Amino acid sequence: MRPSKRLPDELRRVSIDRAVSMHAEGSCLIKFGNTHVLCTATLEERVPPWLKGQARGWVTAEYSMLPRATTERTRREVTVGHASGRTQEIQRLIGRALRAVVDLPKLGERQITVDCDVIQADGGTRTASITGAWVALHDCMAWMRQRDMIKDGVLRDQVAAVSCGLYKGAPVLDLDYAEDSNADADANFVMTGSGGIVEVQGTAETVPFSQENFDQLMGLSRKGIGELLALQKLTVS
Repeated sequence: MRPSKRLPDELRRVSIDRAVSMHAEGSCLIKFGNTHVLCTATLEERVPPWLKGQARGWVTAEYSMLPRATTERTRREVTVGHASGRTQEIQRLIGRALRAVVDLPKLGERQITVDCDVIQADGGTRTASITGAWVALHDCMAWMRQRDMIKDGVLRDQVAAVSCGLYKGAPVLDLDYAEDSNADADANFVMTGSGGIVEVQGTAETVPFSQENFDQLMGLSRKGIGELLALQKLTVS
């Protein structure tokens, strides 16, 4: 039995609220159970210096956790003077996931930055961030289309993410912290609406897991991501 009493292939309750920021071109508050992430998309009429003159845009992401997003207060990274390795790894993952579904030349020489700020963490913050970041990016591009800044086709597909793992030997979908902290193995899957795989991150925490176990986790992730994609589509329709 899972600590949350969910079925092995059952997501936590997921909700997405759009337009939660009055200033951002696109925004949403996404909740995966008790994991809550604020995602805001910001448009800038510039690109990084290394992209100037190349007639294409850029999509990037930043990720952070508020000091009391977890059971104990953590110091803001700005007071430490640099982002942690974990933070850098996650925000690069979010950026890669978003760029996988954007036609950058059609964006023009502009940059969209999606900020993912974890308000409350209970496992799966990176997967919730990716899933919510797509909604914020979608709404930012809708804002641009309304002003004739871009045409259709810049956002080529959806992208969403979910975690899976082996908990007490059984494959389960969408780990919360109670499961993630005691899992035999855990993995994060990022996929597009057309079924393409953007990234898979998997780690054995105790002993190496088998190909059969991996295939089971992949199957669970496809089911879960399918449900998340459907929710995204319903949210932005």
